Amino acid sequence: IRLGPGQEVISLVIADGGTVLIATENGFGKRTPVDDFPAHNRGGQGVIAVQTSARNGNMVGAVLVNDDDEVMMISSRGTLVRTPIEGISVLSRNTQGVRLIRLAEGERLVGLDRIISINHEV
Repeated sequence: IRLGPGQEVISLVIADGGTVLIATENGFGKRTPVDDFPAHNRGGQGVIAVQTSARNGNMVGAVLVNDDDEVMMISSRGTLVRTPIEGISVLSRNTQGVRLIRLAEGERLVGLDRIISINHEV
C-alpha cells in the first residue's frame, strides 16, 4: 500500500463476506458490508472506510463481525462497554456513522475488539 504524508494503516480485514465494524475516537461507528470495499492490487492507496470530521474524529479501528457477535470498546479513561453487534446500524462507506459509546469531555475511544458468540464458528 502506498501511504501519503501523515497517513497510517490501523486495520487490516481479510474477509469473504459479512460486515466490518468501524469505530472512531469520538465514539461513533458503523457496520459496512465487506462487498462495499473494492479489491485493489498491490501498491494501491486503499479506500475511505468512514468520513472523518470534527464530530467523529479519526478512525480507531475496524473488525470483521457477524450479527450474533458483541463488541468490547475501551476509552482513554478505562471505561469498558460491551454491546451487541446487531444493534449497530449497517451503513455505506460514505457516511460518518452512529454513536457507539458516550464519552466524557476529553475522553476518547482507543480500542475495540470482537467478542465471538459461543454459538458461532470461527
